[in-house]
Amino acid sequence: MSFTDRLVLWLHVAFVIFTIGPVAIATLSSPRYIRTRNVGVLRYLLRVTRIFGAASLGVLIFGILLGQQLSELSKAWVTVSMTLFVVSLVLLVLIMRDQRRAIGALEAAAENEALVAANSDSAAAGGAGGPDNRPGEGGAARPDGAAAPGTGARPHGPPASVERGRIASMSGIVALIWLAILVLMIWNS
Repeated sequence: MSFTDRLVLWLHVAFVIFTIGPVAIATLSSPRYIRTRNVGVLRYLLRVTRIFGAASLGVLIFGILLGQQLSELSKAWVTVSMTLFVVSLVLLVLIMRDQRRAIGALEAAAENEALVAANSDSAAAGGAGGPDNRPGEGGAARPDGAAAPGTGARPHGPPASVERGRIASMSGIVALIWLAILVLMIWNS
């Protein structure tokens, strides 16, 4: 193996270590922070996913260069590995989309809760009802726990629960894909 082959191999491995790890941690941690409604951390995890996901293209680029230099691009396991990596990148794009949607849903839920709280405070201060002192028109939360009409809140379930589930499942699939690629690389090297 020549010096340039070793350099490309080291760059390939370095990109794997320093990009795949942070992306895996960020995507696998996102559902927890959606559940706890921590929008600040979720924004940070989206940024980490975006930056390190884009940087993980270096894994593919240096892998292709290394395969060309070693004349191994025609082998089936290299083709399977590259295909699986492209599938994982597509799933990362979908995960980032769901992370953005979860941030929007959590922000909307927080605004709705603030509106409901403000309306219930004004209804309590103004009497038992709305502006004309009619009961039940103050815009406060309903007794069954559903959001007040017109607030735009989801009537059931916590905010971003669909996105949380999709992120959790796709993150697990991406991690398994990367594990399969690792097994292929070690088994065939």
